[in-house]
Amino acid sequence: MRAGSIENKAVLPVKGAKRFQLSALGKEIYRNRQYYALMAPYMIIFFIFTVLPVLASLGISFTYFNMLEPPRFIGWQNYSRLFLNDDIFLIALRNTFYFAIITGPVSYFACFVFAWIINELPPKIRAVMTLVFYAPSISGNVYYIWQIIFSGDKYGFANSLLIRLGIILEPILWLKDEKYIMTVLIIVQLWMSLGTSFLAFIAGLQSLDRSLIEAGAVDGIKNRWQELWYIVLPSMRPQLLFGAVMQITNSLAVADISVALAGFPSVNYAGHTVVTHLMDYGTIRFEMGYASAIATVLFAIMLGTNLITQKLLRKIGG
Repeated sequence: MRAGSIENKAVLPVKGAKRFQLSALGKEIYRNRQYYALMAPYMIIFFIFTVLPVLASLGISFTYFNMLEPPRFIGWQNYSRLFLNDDIFLIALRNTFYFAIITGPVSYFACFVFAWIINELPPKIRAVMTLVFYAPSISGNVYYIWQIIFSGDKYGFANSLLIRLGIILEPILWLKDEKYIMTVLIIVQLWMSLGTSFLAFIAGLQSLDRSLIEAGAVDGIKNRWQELWYIVLPSMRPQLLFGAVMQITNSLAVADISVALAGFPSVNYAGHTVVTHLMDYGTIRFEMGYASAIATVLFAIMLGTNLITQKLLRKIGG
């Protein structure tokens, strides 16, 4: 009896603490009810069109589903098929990592460097240069320009220039030769990479507190590089994290460039990526369970990469 009474006395304070926490949470929500009301439309839309589809895709990935019959649970068969029997997926995974490892860091660094340089210009010139650098990322018919540049005949700009310089004697089939396809895709992606992250960095630099720079000069900051590392970068951590997420997502989710330039499928799958593999099974073969497994693996890769990148960026200037 005594032991039981001691346990009851130990449980009661815990329950009381939980009630107090719930009561405090309820009061906090009620106090800020206007803010929650303003956030509600976005949160509802986000939950319906983002969270629920992700959860549904995760569930469907454990089923066989061809959109004509009800989903049939098959356990881990889609994932075992993906990594053990699907050689094309492994090629797509290798191409995606190769593409992302080059374009992700390079485009991220380029976005910040160009934003930093343009931020030093006078306001009117800065506005014009921002538009010039941002325009390629929103151009609708940009792929047609690159198809002309890398045309496989002697009239293509790249071939014409190289022949005139005497570097090559015969035209190169840039978009049909598997040796050059990925290189061309990387070049085009880097040219188009100054997008949302670039604008976020411009905004972060514009909102930088100038008094911090003045205080840094008093405390011993001697040059622009020290100013950049100890003041600018720590002050821009939110923009740096946002830019990292955007660049990682864009580099791992590449598909449009590959389809527009290299075709679908590309020669010997030289430009095949995880997303084009997903498109193959999801929109052509309608194997939705298998396509959901591909999407889940890609989501896990993006999530893991973003978490690692965020941990590294939080150490900047620390």
